[in-house]
Amino acid sequence: MLMYVAKRIAYIVVAFFAVSLITFILMKAAPGSFLAMNAYSGGVAAAATNFNVSQAVMQALQQQYHLNDPWYVQYWGYVWSFVTLHMGTSFEYPNQETLTIIAQTFPVSIMLAVLSIIVAIVLSVSFGVLSAMRENNWVDSTTMFVATMGTAVPSYVVAVFLMLVFGVWTHWLPVIGYQGPKYYVLPVLALAIPMIGSMSRYMRNSLIDTLHSDFIKTVLAKGGGMRQVMFGHGIRNSLLPFITVVGPQLAALMMGTVFIEQMFSVPGMAHVFTSAASQRDYPLIMDSTLLYAVVIMIMNLIVDLVYGLVDPRVRKTGYRS
Repeated sequence: MLMYVAKRIAYIVVAFFAVSLITFILMKAAPGSFLAMNAYSGGVAAAATNFNVSQAVMQALQQQYHLNDPWYVQYWGYVWSFVTLHMGTSFEYPNQETLTIIAQTFPVSIMLAVLSIIVAIVLSVSFGVLSAMRENNWVDSTTMFVATMGTAVPSYVVAVFLMLVFGVWTHWLPVIGYQGPKYYVLPVLALAIPMIGSMSRYMRNSLIDTLHSDFIKTVLAKGGGMRQVMFGHGIRNSLLPFITVVGPQLAALMMGTVFIEQMFSVPGMAHVFTSAASQRDYPLIMDSTLLYAVVIMIMNLIVDLVYGLVDPRVRKTGYRS
């Protein structure tokens, strides 16, 4: 297992540099720069006015951020500052380090994502088990119909629906801002409901395949009850395909929070990321993108390691995949 973890960490390192290089190339290829965007209406003087500094200071800022250096010097500077956590300051917020900005906003985003995936896993397993136990009757049909609807509807449409029902019509929950736990309810549901639709279908189909297996028939032939079959063998053996689905959902969820945070005005990484991209704030673009990439790759590694906890065959083969 240690060799498997070491190999995966090596893959993460290679993927990290690939993501960082692609991000840097795309960032630089995008039309305009931070100074050009600010100077669009009035030249460098307008950009200087936005910062309330002279043009001479603006030239000094160009040197400070190494904007006139060769591309490879700039690229390595961004990567090295991220790895060493000496990220420097943002273009848009020159008096604040990007590390401080990320430290203030990223916990909000990661909490939103973690709560959403927990809610989605609990409810999708419950609905999947219920549907599989009532295979081909009205409970199964109704559950899968609702799951299909949940899969087909994007999270931002679900968010609008929840805002109308629980915010505008009933006034049960707040729809804007972040001042306590109840402000998390609607954003978490907006992210979780589409995942519940697809994940519950996987759980249902996986459990039905397991219940039709020969070893389940053997358990029943030996006098095993439905509770023993379901909780002793069925659900556990059905979780491995289910976990396979959860991994990609985690990656999609991390980027999905960007839209939901904007809609509910949650002060997470969404505002920082979109603002940095639109203003060509290179340090903040690189640092936030690399942070997302590292978190997603670590989450995928954790999901792969969980395979071994659920399926002993994976442990015996030594994670050779």
